[in-house]
Amino acid sequence: MHDLCCSTATCVQFITYGFACTPLYFVWEKLIGVHETGSVALRAAARLPIVVPIWFLAIIFPFFGPINSTVGSLLVSFTVYIIPALAHMATFAPPAARENAVERPPHGIGGWAGMYAANCFVVAWVLVVGFGFGGWASTVNFVRQVDTFGLFTRCYQCPPKH
Repeated sequence: MHDLCCSTATCVQFITYGFACTPLYFVWEKLIGVHETGSVALRAAARLPIVVPIWFLAIIFPFFGPINSTVGSLLVSFTVYIIPALAHMATFAPPAARENAVERPPHGIGGWAGMYAANCFVVAWVLVVGFGFGGWASTVNFVRQVDTFGLFTRCYQCPPKH
């Protein structure tokens, strides 16, 4: 059963790695100018500067949960909540933009003023709770994992041998 669990976890890691790194590969390939090439070998070789550091970090820090928590609280807070809310506020700040809007905010929240207030609340809440408290807690947990298991651990969270 242990082997099945480890194999399944490894498959999940490969899938997650693929989902997370594919956009990074495309940006990198476009940056260095090999995105339009037909050579799969050239594109694979071009991806090595992305793959090698990520693999190295994965070997150093085998604890995925604390890393995922830290990334989620520090980065996802901004990319999913704070930046879109601020962008919405900046986009519709001029009166002309509000007049030409394709969709207007629902009257139930108070129109544009209510939408602005809701966006301010989302930004403040996520900044304090998600980024602030969440970032602090996940970073403390990550540091504890490093202190407990060290770097390049041979067997992560294995029971101690007597």
